[in-house]
Amino acid sequence: MNSFVLLAAAILAEVFGSSMLKMSNGFKKLFPSLGVVMGMGLAFYCLSLSLKVIPLGTAYAIWSGAGTALTALIGVVIYKEKLNLKNYLGLVLIIGGVVMMKLSVDGSH
Repeated sequence: MNSFVLLAAAILAEVFGSSMLKMSNGFKKLFPSLGVVMGMGLAFYCLSLSLKVIPLGTAYAIWSGAGTALTALIGVVIYKEKLNLKNYLGLVLIIGGVVMMKLSVDGSH
């Protein structure tokens, strides 16, 4: 399987797990708590497989940056959290950094 597909799966699983954290109410609700454990477990498993090809620093930067941006988006869409101009600027910079990290990997092969 393509390493970047595995990395994308890791990102989506981590975003799911992080989103379940809020719903778990401090791990007091069973099913959201299980979602956290399953999402994070799958995220780290897929991330570890992607590291067979993608350099650690690049994979982790893409994983954490994309995960942060997507989790913030989930917060806005699902949980109706508000973002201000500084939040938007930060997300734009994170996304730009993720794109640059991906481009640096594509350009090195």
